[in-house]
Amino acid sequence: MPESILIVDDEKHTREGLAAALEDDYDVYQARDADEAFRLLDEEPFDVVLTDLRMAGKSGLKVIDHALQLPQRPVCIMMTAYGNVQTAVEAMKHGAFDFLTKPLNLEKLEILIKRAIQSRKLESENKELHQRLDRKFSFEGIVGNSAALNRVLDQVRQVAPSRATVMLTGETGTGKELVAQMVHQNSDRSRGPFVPVHCAAIPANLLESELFGHEKGAFTGAAERRIGRFEAADGGTLFLDEIGEIDAPTQVKLLRFLETRSFERLGSLKAIQVDVRLVCATNRDLKELVDKGEFREDLYYRLNVVPIRLPALRERPDDIPLLLSHFMTVFSEENATPPVQLTAGALEVLQRYNWPGNIRELRNFCENTVVMKRGGEVTEYDLDARFYQSGEPVRSAPASGAAARTEPALSNPLSKEENEKRLLRNALIEARGNRTRAAELMGISRRTLHRKLAQWPELDVQG
Repeated sequence: MPESILIVDDEKHTREGLAAALEDDYDVYQARDADEAFRLLDEEPFDVVLTDLRMAGKSGLKVIDHALQLPQRPVCIMMTAYGNVQTAVEAMKHGAFDFLTKPLNLEKLEILIKRAIQSRKLESENKELHQRLDRKFSFEGIVGNSAALNRVLDQVRQVAPSRATVMLTGETGTGKELVAQMVHQNSDRSRGPFVPVHCAAIPANLLESELFGHEKGAFTGAAERRIGRFEAADGGTLFLDEIGEIDAPTQVKLLRFLETRSFERLGSLKAIQVDVRLVCATNRDLKELVDKGEFREDLYYRLNVVPIRLPALRERPDDIPLLLSHFMTVFSEENATPPVQLTAGALEVLQRYNWPGNIRELRNFCENTVVMKRGGEVTEYDLDARFYQSGEPVRSAPASGAAARTEPALSNPLSKEENEKRLLRNALIEARGNRTRAAELMGISRRTLHRKLAQWPELDVQG
Protein backbone atom coordinates (compact mmCIF):
# COMPACT_ATOMS: atom_id res chain seq x y z
CA MET A 1 0.00 0.00 0.00
CA PRO A 2 1.20 3.55 -0.70
CA GLU A 3 2.20 5.76 2.22
CA SER A 4 -0.48 8.14 3.45
CA ILE A 5 -0.14 11.93 3.68
CA LEU A 6 -2.43 14.43 5.44
CA ILE A 7 -2.29 17.96 3.98
CA VAL A 8 -3.52 20.65 6.39
CA ASP A 9 -4.00 24.14 4.93
CA ASP A 10 -6.84 26.70 5.10
CA GLU A 11 -6.16 27.82 1.52
CA LYS A 12 -8.20 25.57 -0.78
CA HIS A 13 -6.11 26.07 -3.91
CA THR A 14 -2.88 25.24 -2.04
CA ARG A 15 -4.45 22.12 -0.52
CA GLU A 16 -5.84 20.83 -3.75
CA GLY A 17 -2.74 21.72 -5.77
CA LEU A 18 -0.51 19.74 -3.41
CA ALA A 19 -2.96 16.82 -3.41
CA ALA A 20 -2.96 16.73 -7.23
CA ALA A 21 0.86 16.76 -7.29
CA LEU A 22 1.24 13.94 -4.74
CA GLU A 23 -1.75 11.63 -5.27
CA ASP A 24 -0.04 9.53 -7.99
CA ASP A 25 2.49 8.27 -5.46
CA TYR A 26 0.70 8.61 -2.11
CA ASP A 27 -2.68 8.13 -0.47
CA VAL A 28 -3.54 11.82 0.12
CA TYR A 29 -6.08 13.28 2.59
CA GLN A 30 -6.96 16.95 3.09
CA ALA A 31 -7.99 19.03 6.12
CA ARG A 32 -9.03 22.70 5.89
CA ASP A 33 -8.13 23.53 9.51
CA ALA A 34 -6.59 22.11 12.68
CA ASP A 35 -9.88 20.76 14.08
CA GLU A 36 -10.56 18.71 10.94
CA ALA A 37 -6.95 17.51 11.05
CA PHE A 38 -7.43 16.35 14.68
CA ARG A 39 -10.48 14.31 13.65
CA LEU A 40 -8.70 12.64 10.73
CA LEU A 41 -5.60 11.93 12.80
CA ASP A 42 -7.73 10.25 15.47
CA GLU A 43 -9.57 8.13 12.91
CA GLU A 44 -6.61 6.57 11.11
CA PRO A 45 -2.80 6.58 11.08
CA PHE A 46 -0.77 8.70 8.65
CA ASP A 47 2.83 8.42 7.58
CA VAL A 48 3.34 12.15 6.93
CA VAL A 49 1.54 15.32 8.03
CA LEU A 50 2.19 18.36 5.84
CA THR A 51 0.73 21.38 7.65
CA ASP A 52 0.65 25.11 7.18
CA LEU A 53 1.88 27.21 10.11
CA ARG A 54 -0.63 30.08 10.16
CA MET A 55 -4.28 29.15 9.66
CA ALA A 56 -7.63 30.47 10.83
CA GLY A 57 -8.21 29.07 14.31
CA LYS A 58 -5.48 26.86 15.76
CA SER A 59 -1.99 27.01 14.25
CA GLY A 60 -0.01 24.27 12.55
CA LEU A 61 2.08 23.89 15.71
CA LYS A 62 -1.05 22.58 17.47
CA VAL A 63 -1.48 20.03 14.64
CA ILE A 64 2.10 18.83 15.17
CA ASP A 65 1.58 18.60 18.95
CA HIS A 66 -1.55 16.49 18.45
CA ALA A 67 0.05 14.23 15.80
CA LEU A 68 3.11 13.47 17.90
CA GLN A 69 1.00 12.36 20.87
CA LEU A 70 -0.57 9.53 18.85
CA PRO A 71 0.51 5.88 19.32
CA GLN A 72 1.64 5.73 15.67
CA ARG A 73 3.37 9.06 15.23
CA PRO A 74 3.57 10.50 11.70
CA VAL A 75 6.49 12.56 10.45
CA CYS A 76 5.51 16.23 10.42
CA ILE A 77 6.63 18.84 7.88
CA MET A 78 5.80 22.50 8.40
CA MET A 79 4.89 24.91 5.57
CA THR A 80 5.01 28.64 6.09
CA ALA A 81 5.00 31.85 4.11
CA TYR A 82 6.86 33.46 6.99
CA GLY A 83 10.02 31.39 6.77
CA ASN A 84 12.75 32.56 9.06
CA VAL A 85 15.10 31.11 11.65
CA GLN A 86 12.65 31.71 14.53
CA THR A 87 9.89 29.83 12.70
CA ALA A 88 12.20 26.91 11.95
CA VAL A 89 13.43 26.73 15.57
CA GLU A 90 9.88 26.82 16.91
CA ALA A 91 8.72 24.08 14.50
CA MET A 92 11.70 21.87 15.40
CA LYS A 93 11.05 22.36 19.12
CA HIS A 94 7.54 21.01 18.58
CA GLY A 95 8.97 17.94 16.84
CA ALA A 96 8.75 18.84 13.15
CA PHE A 97 10.99 16.83 10.84
CA ASP A 98 11.72 19.89 8.67
CA PHE A 99 10.03 22.98 7.23
CA LEU A 100 9.53 24.58 3.80
CA THR A 101 8.72 28.13 2.80
CA LYS A 102 5.94 29.12 0.43
CA PRO A 103 5.70 29.21 -2.52
CA LEU A 104 6.70 25.54 -2.37
CA ASN A 105 9.23 23.97 -4.66
CA LEU A 106 7.48 20.67 -5.56
CA GLU A 107 10.70 18.86 -6.44
CA LYS A 108 12.22 19.81 -3.09
CA LEU A 109 8.98 18.84 -1.33
CA GLU A 110 8.96 15.37 -2.90
CA ILE A 111 12.58 14.79 -1.87
CA LEU A 112 11.79 15.93 1.67
CA ILE A 113 8.73 13.64 1.89
CA LYS A 114 10.81 10.64 0.78
CA ARG A 115 13.43 11.46 3.40
CA ALA A 116 10.72 11.85 6.03
CA ILE A 117 9.18 8.46 5.20
CA GLN A 118 12.59 6.80 5.25
CA SER A 119 13.25 8.40 8.63
CA ARG A 120 9.93 7.07 9.94
CA LYS A 121 10.74 3.56 8.72
CA LEU A 122 14.15 3.64 10.39
CA GLU A 123 12.59 4.89 13.62
CA SER A 124 9.98 2.12 13.47
CA GLU A 125 12.62 -0.55 12.74
CA ASN A 126 14.79 0.78 15.56
CA LYS A 127 11.86 0.66 17.97
CA GLU A 128 10.99 -2.87 16.90
CA LEU A 129 14.63 -3.94 17.31
CA HIS A 130 14.74 -2.55 20.83
CA GLN A 131 11.49 -4.32 21.66
CA ARG A 132 12.92 -7.61 20.39
CA LEU A 133 16.08 -7.04 22.43
CA ASP A 134 14.00 -6.23 25.50
CA ARG A 135 12.12 -9.51 25.08
CA LYS A 136 15.23 -11.54 24.30
CA PHE A 137 17.21 -10.29 27.27
CA SER A 138 14.35 -9.97 29.74
CA PHE A 139 14.29 -12.16 32.81
CA GLU A 140 11.16 -13.85 31.48
CA GLY A 141 13.10 -14.98 28.41
CA ILE A 142 15.64 -16.99 30.39
CA VAL A 143 15.22 -20.77 30.13
CA GLY A 144 15.58 -22.57 33.44
CA ASN A 145 14.25 -22.54 36.96
CA SER A 146 17.03 -24.00 39.09
CA ALA A 147 18.13 -22.42 42.36
CA ALA A 148 21.62 -21.80 40.91
CA LEU A 149 20.22 -19.89 37.93
CA ASN A 150 17.75 -17.93 40.04
CA ARG A 151 20.60 -16.73 42.28
CA VAL A 152 22.33 -15.28 39.21
CA LEU A 153 19.13 -13.60 37.99
CA ASP A 154 18.54 -12.06 41.43
CA GLN A 155 22.05 -10.58 41.34
CA VAL A 156 21.49 -9.21 37.81
CA ARG A 157 18.21 -7.58 38.91
CA GLN A 158 20.04 -5.84 41.76
CA VAL A 159 23.08 -4.66 39.84
CA ALA A 160 21.55 -3.74 36.44
CA PRO A 161 20.08 -0.33 37.46
CA SER A 162 23.36 0.74 39.10
CA ARG A 163 26.55 2.14 37.57
CA ALA A 164 28.76 -0.49 39.24
CA THR A 165 31.36 -2.45 37.31
CA VAL A 166 30.40 -6.12 37.04
CA MET A 167 32.76 -9.12 36.91
CA LEU A 168 31.27 -12.30 35.42
CA THR A 169 33.13 -15.54 36.12
CA GLY A 170 32.45 -19.12 35.12
CA GLU A 171 33.45 -21.84 32.74
CA THR A 172 33.43 -21.42 28.97
CA GLY A 173 29.97 -21.74 27.49
CA THR A 174 28.00 -20.77 30.60
CA GLY A 175 26.47 -17.70 28.93
CA LYS A 176 28.57 -14.81 30.23
CA GLU A 177 27.89 -12.58 27.20
CA LEU A 178 24.16 -13.29 27.48
CA VAL A 179 24.21 -12.17 31.14
CA ALA A 180 26.26 -9.08 30.21
CA GLN A 181 23.58 -8.15 27.66
CA MET A 182 20.91 -8.72 30.32
CA VAL A 183 22.71 -6.29 32.63
CA HIS A 184 22.78 -3.73 29.82
CA GLN A 185 19.23 -4.28 28.56
CA ASN A 186 17.74 -3.99 32.05
CA SER A 187 19.60 -0.77 32.87
CA ASP A 188 18.85 2.85 32.03
CA ARG A 189 21.51 2.50 29.31
CA SER A 190 19.45 0.03 27.31
CA ARG A 191 18.92 2.50 24.44
CA GLY A 192 22.66 3.13 24.28
CA PRO A 193 25.19 0.86 22.54
CA PHE A 194 26.28 -2.55 23.84
CA VAL A 195 29.85 -3.07 22.59
CA PRO A 196 31.45 -6.50 23.12
CA VAL A 197 35.22 -7.00 22.90
CA HIS A 198 36.76 -10.49 22.99
CA CYS A 199 40.17 -9.61 24.34
CA ALA A 200 41.72 -13.05 23.69
CA ALA A 201 40.88 -12.78 19.97
CA ILE A 202 42.84 -9.51 19.47
CA PRO A 203 46.66 -9.58 19.29
CA ALA A 204 48.29 -7.92 22.31
CA ASN A 205 50.00 -5.28 20.15
CA LEU A 206 46.64 -4.18 18.72
CA LEU A 207 44.42 -4.43 21.80
CA GLU A 208 45.29 -1.01 23.25
CA SER A 209 44.49 0.70 19.93
CA GLU A 210 41.30 -1.37 19.56
CA LEU A 211 40.06 -0.27 22.98
CA PHE A 212 41.21 3.35 23.10
CA GLY A 213 41.66 4.30 19.44
CA HIS A 214 44.60 6.05 17.80
CA GLU A 215 45.57 9.19 15.93
CA LYS A 216 46.87 9.27 12.38
CA GLY A 217 50.57 8.33 12.39
CA ALA A 218 50.51 6.98 15.97
CA PHE A 219 52.27 3.83 14.74
CA THR A 220 53.25 2.18 11.49
CA GLY A 221 50.11 1.51 9.50
CA ALA A 222 47.97 4.10 11.33
CA ALA A 223 46.93 5.89 8.13
CA GLU A 224 44.02 7.74 9.72
CA ARG A 225 42.41 8.53 13.06
CA ARG A 226 40.29 5.74 14.50
CA ILE A 227 38.00 5.80 17.52
CA GLY A 228 38.23 2.87 19.93
CA ARG A 229 35.61 0.70 21.58
CA PHE A 230 35.41 2.97 24.63
CA GLU A 231 34.28 5.90 22.48
CA ALA A 232 31.93 3.65 20.52
CA ALA A 233 30.30 2.55 23.81
CA ASP A 234 29.75 6.10 25.10
CA GLY A 235 26.36 6.25 26.82
CA GLY A 236 26.14 2.47 26.92
CA THR A 237 27.95 -0.64 28.09
CA LEU A 238 31.37 -2.03 27.16
CA PHE A 239 31.72 -5.80 27.63
CA LEU A 240 35.33 -7.02 27.95
CA ASP A 241 35.35 -10.79 27.57
CA GLU A 242 38.42 -12.77 28.70
CA ILE A 243 39.74 -9.80 30.65
CA GLY A 244 42.53 -11.98 32.07
CA GLU A 245 44.21 -11.98 28.64
CA ILE A 246 45.04 -8.24 28.46
CA ASP A 247 48.71 -7.27 28.60
CA ALA A 248 50.43 -5.06 31.19
CA PRO A 249 50.36 -1.71 29.26
CA THR A 250 46.64 -2.09 28.53
CA GLN A 251 46.02 -2.98 32.19
CA VAL A 252 47.61 0.32 33.22
CA LYS A 253 45.50 2.34 30.79
CA LEU A 254 42.32 0.50 31.83
CA LEU A 255 43.09 1.22 35.49
CA ARG A 256 43.50 4.91 34.70
CA PHE A 257 40.15 4.96 32.90
CA LEU A 258 38.41 3.41 35.91
CA GLU A 259 39.95 6.05 38.18
CA THR A 260 39.33 9.11 35.98
CA ARG A 261 36.66 7.98 33.46
CA SER A 262 38.91 9.42 30.75
CA PHE A 263 41.65 8.17 28.40
CA GLU A 264 43.86 9.31 25.54
CA ARG A 265 43.99 7.85 22.07
CA LEU A 266 47.34 6.39 21.07
CA GLY A 267 49.45 9.23 19.71
CA SER A 268 47.47 11.95 21.53
CA LEU A 269 47.76 13.79 24.84
CA LYS A 270 44.16 15.02 24.81
CA ALA A 271 41.97 13.41 27.48
CA ILE A 272 38.62 12.09 26.24
CA GLN A 273 35.78 11.81 28.76
CA VAL A 274 33.16 9.11 28.15
CA ASP A 275 30.20 7.71 30.05
CA VAL A 276 30.70 3.94 29.83
CA ARG A 277 29.53 1.15 32.11
CA LEU A 278 32.05 -1.72 32.23
CA VAL A 279 31.11 -5.40 32.40
CA CYS A 280 33.99 -7.90 32.32
CA ALA A 281 34.15 -11.68 32.08
CA THR A 282 36.73 -14.40 32.51
CA ASN A 283 36.95 -18.15 32.82
CA ARG A 284 40.30 -17.85 34.60
CA ASP A 285 41.01 -17.30 38.29
CA LEU A 286 42.04 -13.63 38.35
CA LYS A 287 43.10 -13.81 42.00
CA GLU A 288 45.50 -16.59 41.09
CA LEU A 289 46.87 -14.45 38.24
CA VAL A 290 47.34 -11.60 40.74
CA ASP A 291 49.29 -13.91 43.07
CA LYS A 292 51.49 -14.95 40.13
CA GLY A 293 52.13 -11.31 39.22
CA GLU A 294 50.38 -11.67 35.85
CA PHE A 295 47.50 -9.31 36.65
CA ARG A 296 47.58 -6.02 38.55
CA GLU A 297 46.10 -6.27 42.02
CA ASP A 298 44.79 -2.68 42.00
CA LEU A 299 43.04 -3.32 38.68
CA TYR A 300 41.59 -6.59 39.99
CA TYR A 301 39.87 -4.78 42.86
CA ARG A 302 38.64 -2.03 40.54
CA LEU A 303 37.04 -4.60 38.26
CA ASN A 304 35.75 -7.00 40.88
CA VAL A 305 33.17 -4.58 42.33
CA VAL A 306 30.15 -6.85 41.84
CA PRO A 307 31.26 -10.44 41.11
CA ILE A 308 28.67 -12.78 39.62
CA ARG A 309 29.60 -16.43 39.18
CA LEU A 310 27.71 -18.31 36.48
CA PRO A 311 27.07 -21.97 37.37
CA ALA A 312 28.20 -24.76 35.08
CA LEU A 313 25.42 -26.76 33.47
CA ARG A 314 26.21 -29.79 35.63
CA GLU A 315 25.39 -27.62 38.67
CA ARG A 316 21.86 -27.02 37.37
CA PRO A 317 20.72 -30.47 36.10
CA ASP A 318 17.04 -29.59 36.60
CA ASP A 319 17.38 -27.02 33.79
CA ILE A 320 18.78 -29.49 31.24
CA PRO A 321 15.40 -30.92 30.06
CA LEU A 322 14.03 -27.37 29.70
CA LEU A 323 17.06 -26.25 27.69
CA LEU A 324 16.94 -29.35 25.48
CA SER A 325 13.25 -28.81 24.74
CA HIS A 326 13.81 -25.09 24.06
CA PHE A 327 16.71 -25.52 21.62
CA MET A 328 15.12 -28.50 19.87
CA THR A 329 12.09 -26.31 19.18
CA VAL A 330 14.20 -23.32 18.09
CA PHE A 331 16.27 -25.36 15.60
CA SER A 332 13.25 -27.27 14.29
CA GLU A 333 11.62 -23.92 13.44
CA GLU A 334 14.83 -22.50 11.97
CA ASN A 335 15.36 -25.51 9.71
CA ALA A 336 11.67 -26.13 8.92
CA THR A 337 11.97 -29.74 10.08
CA PRO A 338 9.56 -31.87 12.14
CA PRO A 339 10.15 -31.69 15.91
CA VAL A 340 12.48 -34.21 17.54
CA GLN A 341 11.36 -35.94 20.73
CA LEU A 342 13.77 -37.21 23.39
CA THR A 343 12.61 -40.35 25.19
CA ALA A 344 12.70 -40.60 28.97
CA GLY A 345 15.77 -42.83 28.71
CA ALA A 346 17.63 -40.31 26.53
CA LEU A 347 16.74 -37.46 28.89
CA GLU A 348 18.01 -39.47 31.85
CA VAL A 349 21.38 -40.01 30.18
CA LEU A 350 21.68 -36.38 29.03
CA GLN A 351 20.75 -35.08 32.46
CA ARG A 352 23.58 -37.11 34.04
CA TYR A 353 26.15 -36.03 31.45
CA ASN A 354 28.72 -33.48 32.69
CA TRP A 355 28.41 -31.11 29.66
CA PRO A 356 32.02 -29.81 29.78
CA GLY A 357 31.12 -27.30 27.04
CA ASN A 358 28.08 -26.20 29.05
CA ILE A 359 25.17 -24.49 27.24
CA ARG A 360 27.21 -24.01 24.06
CA GLU A 361 27.75 -27.80 23.85
CA LEU A 362 24.08 -28.51 24.60
CA ARG A 363 22.99 -26.04 21.93
CA ASN A 364 25.28 -27.67 19.35
CA PHE A 365 23.96 -31.12 20.29
CA CYS A 366 20.39 -29.94 19.71
CA GLU A 367 21.17 -28.36 16.34
CA ASN A 368 23.03 -31.48 15.17
CA THR A 369 20.19 -33.75 16.32
CA VAL A 370 17.48 -31.69 14.63
CA VAL A 371 19.38 -31.45 11.33
CA MET A 372 20.51 -35.08 11.17
CA LYS A 373 17.46 -36.78 12.70
CA ARG A 374 14.80 -34.69 10.92
CA GLY A 375 11.93 -35.58 13.22
CA GLY A 376 11.00 -38.66 15.18
CA GLU A 377 12.32 -39.96 18.46
CA VAL A 378 15.79 -40.04 19.97
CA THR A 379 16.38 -42.86 22.46
CA GLU A 380 19.31 -43.53 24.77
CA TYR A 381 20.61 -45.96 22.13
CA ASP A 382 20.86 -43.14 19.58
CA LEU A 383 23.22 -41.14 21.78
CA ASP A 384 26.94 -41.00 21.17
CA ALA A 385 29.15 -42.94 23.59
CA ARG A 386 30.58 -39.65 24.94
CA PHE A 387 27.35 -39.07 26.86
CA TYR A 388 28.16 -42.10 29.03
CA GLN A 389 31.06 -40.46 30.79
CA SER A 390 33.21 -40.65 33.92
CA GLY A 391 32.62 -43.32 36.48
CA GLU A 392 33.31 -47.01 37.13
CA PRO A 393 33.02 -49.30 34.10
CA VAL A 394 29.73 -51.14 33.75
CA ARG A 395 30.84 -53.57 31.09
CA SER A 396 33.34 -53.74 28.25
CA ALA A 397 33.03 -55.53 24.96
CA PRO A 398 35.48 -58.45 24.97
CA ALA A 399 37.07 -57.59 21.61
CA SER A 400 39.40 -54.67 20.87
CA GLY A 401 38.19 -51.78 18.73
CA ALA A 402 36.30 -48.55 19.09
CA ALA A 403 33.05 -50.29 20.05
CA ALA A 404 34.80 -52.15 22.86
CA ARG A 405 35.16 -48.93 24.86
CA THR A 406 34.38 -48.77 28.54
CA GLU A 407 30.79 -47.85 29.41
CA PRO A 408 30.68 -45.85 32.64
CA ALA A 409 28.28 -46.49 35.46
CA LEU A 410 25.38 -44.19 36.11
CA SER A 411 23.97 -43.61 39.56
CA ASN A 412 21.18 -46.07 38.66
CA PRO A 413 23.08 -49.01 36.99
CA LEU A 414 21.52 -50.45 33.86
CA SER A 415 20.32 -54.04 33.71
CA LYS A 416 22.40 -56.71 31.98
CA GLU A 417 20.01 -56.65 29.02
CA GLU A 418 20.20 -52.85 28.68
CA ASN A 419 24.02 -52.95 28.78
CA GLU A 420 24.06 -55.64 26.11
CA LYS A 421 21.72 -53.61 23.90
CA ARG A 422 23.88 -50.53 24.31
CA LEU A 423 27.10 -52.36 23.42
CA LEU A 424 25.44 -53.97 20.40
CA ARG A 425 24.16 -50.62 19.21
CA ASN A 426 27.62 -49.02 19.61
CA ALA A 427 29.24 -51.87 17.68
CA LEU A 428 26.78 -51.51 14.80
CA ILE A 429 27.30 -47.75 14.70
CA GLU A 430 31.08 -48.18 14.71
CA ALA A 431 30.82 -50.79 11.92
CA ARG A 432 28.43 -48.54 9.98
CA GLY A 433 25.86 -51.32 9.81
CA ASN A 434 28.31 -54.04 8.68
CA ARG A 435 27.12 -57.02 10.73
CA THR A 436 30.25 -59.13 10.23
CA ARG A 437 32.45 -56.28 11.49
CA ALA A 438 30.04 -55.59 14.37
CA ALA A 439 30.16 -59.24 15.43
CA GLU A 440 33.97 -59.08 15.43
CA LEU A 441 33.93 -55.96 17.58
CA MET A 442 31.54 -57.63 20.01
CA GLY A 443 33.56 -60.84 20.12
CA ILE A 444 30.55 -62.93 19.13
CA SER A 445 29.60 -64.98 16.09
CA ARG A 446 27.63 -63.53 13.22
CA ARG A 447 24.86 -66.06 13.95
CA THR A 448 24.61 -64.79 17.55
CA LEU A 449 24.46 -61.21 16.33
CA HIS A 450 21.61 -62.12 13.92
CA ARG A 451 19.75 -63.75 16.78
CA LYS A 452 20.16 -60.63 18.93
CA LEU A 453 18.90 -58.37 16.14
CA ALA A 454 15.89 -60.60 15.61
CA GLN A 455 15.17 -60.10 19.32
CA TRP A 456 15.86 -56.32 19.23
CA PRO A 457 15.28 -55.12 15.63
CA GLU A 458 15.14 -51.46 16.75
CA LEU A 459 18.93 -51.57 17.34
CA ASP A 460 19.85 -52.29 13.74
CA VAL A 461 21.84 -49.68 11.81
CA GLN A 462 21.67 -49.32 8.05
CA GLY A 463 25.04 -48.82 6.36
